[in-house]
This record gives sequence, structure tokens and C-alpha cells, in this order.
Amino acid sequence: MKALAVDLGGSHAACAVVSEGEVAAAETVSLEAARGLAGALPVIGEALRRAASSAGVPVSSCAGVAFGFCGLVDSTAGRVLSTNAKYDDAPRLDLAAWGRETFGLPLRLENDARLALLGERRAGAAQGFDDVVMMTLGTGIGGAAMIGGRLLRGKHFQAGVLGGHLVADFEGRPCTCGGRGCVEAEASTWALAALCREAPGFETSALARCPSLDLESVFACAEGGDAVAAAVRERCLRVWAAGAVAMIHAWDPEALVIGGGVMRNAAAVLPSIEAHVHRHAWTPWGRVAVRAAALGERAALLGAVPLLQGA
Repeated sequence: MKALAVDLGGSHAACAVVSEGEVAAAETVSLEAARGLAGALPVIGEALRRAASSAGVPVSSCAGVAFGFCGLVDSTAGRVLSTNAKYDDAPRLDLAAWGRETFGLPLRLENDARLALLGERRAGAAQGFDDVVMMTLGTGIGGAAMIGGRLLRGKHFQAGVLGGHLVADFEGRPCTCGGRGCVEAEASTWALAALCREAPGFETSALARCPSLDLESVFACAEGGDAVAAAVRERCLRVWAAGAVAMIHAWDPEALVIGGGVMRNAAAVLPSIEAHVHRHAWTPWGRVAVRAAALGERAALLGAVPLLQGA
């Protein structure tokens, strides 16, 4: 089976033609100039056509379009439910109609983290497991869960994907979701600049000289011996580990897969979270397998085929 796949981010979209466990051709396009999702769809459509042409695959031979969206979606009706300030026009759009009119193909819509979990189970770190939680660490903190080989969606399509909004500190920092002390508010890229500037000794630290305060800078400065960066890194690791244990207690997985941009530093991240999980997760049946995501930015694209197959 071949499929068209879209992985929509906050400012860009990865567009591809995929088959079983393989990306035949892909193109990432900037959406900075697009006005909402309606303005982005023509750009995405053209990118998918170029990818199909590059792969030598007629669009008509594809089984459908799998569209991963960075927000809450009703995957049954094919509608975006909530965007948390991203693509505010999306809930008003009929994406299934766009798929039919643009390509003559059916379109399946899914949350991007769920789509990434499908990809990791089909061709990556979650192969061989039917009960899996995936945690993605980056600009925000995403999550997805699978129970008995089926994605967990829930009555209101929120189940499993709000792992970043589990509470790590009930008196903690305000979060974009309206909560306080969420894992995402305590240790994600969007919260990091404030966390760094509030750290004791920041003004004289290596972090103060970084052009941008992101996780890559924190890890690099910590590796270089900066004590403030090391303290911020340790705080993030502890927050992520607490979130991982909460997700395990919530959804009872055999495996925890950790992905996202921060996993470029997997050698520092994975052992820390794994040790915390094995020390603190209440799993009398045994140990949860803790693994780094294997597919990187291809994960959601490679979830396209299983999604169209009815996952």
C-alpha cells in the first residue's frame, strides 16, 4: 500500500509518499507566510504532488491521505477540535472534502503524536509491543498511548495525548492549557527561556551568552561544564522522568518510547529517565521497556499506512 502523508507542525509541514516502513519521497515546506490552515492547504497540496512525482508514484495509485495535526482531532469525523492557538481556523475546515477535491482520495485525520506512535510500532522502537506509551520532548511535550494494539482516543479524543499536561508541580508555572505546573510548563522548549533566566547565577553563566535558550543550548553548556546549565538540565530530566512515571501509571504499557528533538541527546536523557522509571514506577508484573524513538522526523509519516489500514 502507498499513501500520501502530512505531518503538520507549527510553522512547517512534512509531506511525503510512503509505503510499508519506507518514505519513498518527502519534502518539508515552510508555512510561515500562510494565513491559517486554509492558506497552508494549497502549499501542502503542491508539496504532496511534487513528492509523488519525485517518487514516480501516480497520486491515483495511493490508498489515501493521512494527515497528522498538532492538536486535538476527532479522527472519526475527520475534524479538528482544538488547536491551542495554532491554526485557529482549522476547526471550521472540512479536511476530508479537501482530500477528495484535491486528490480524489479519502483522508484520515489524526493527532500527530498518535500518528508517530503508529509509525514507531510499524517500523521503529515499538515493534513487537501491543501496549505502548510514547512521550515526545521538544517545543511542547506530546504523548500517545496504545492499548491492546489499538490507539487510545477516548470519548472526546483527548485520551493519551495530553501527557505533557500531567501535573508535575501543583503550585508550579502557568501552562498554555490553563493549568499550572504541567510537565510541559516545567520543562519544554517554550518554557525554557524563563526557567533559565530565573536560575541562580544565570547572568554569569554560559547560557547568558547563548543566542537562543533552547534545550540544545542547555545540554551543550552543561556538557561544557557550566553549573547553571547542568542544574537546568537536571531539573528537566527530573520533570520528564516524573511525567514518564505518571504516563506509565495511567496507561499500563509494556514499553515507553521517548522521541522528539531533545533525543539528539539520548545518551544523557534515556539512562536518567530509565533509572527513575525502574526505581519509582509501580509495576509489580515487571519492568517497562524504555526505548529511544528510532524514526526521528519520519515517525508520523510512517504512521500513514497503518492509519489508513484502520489503526
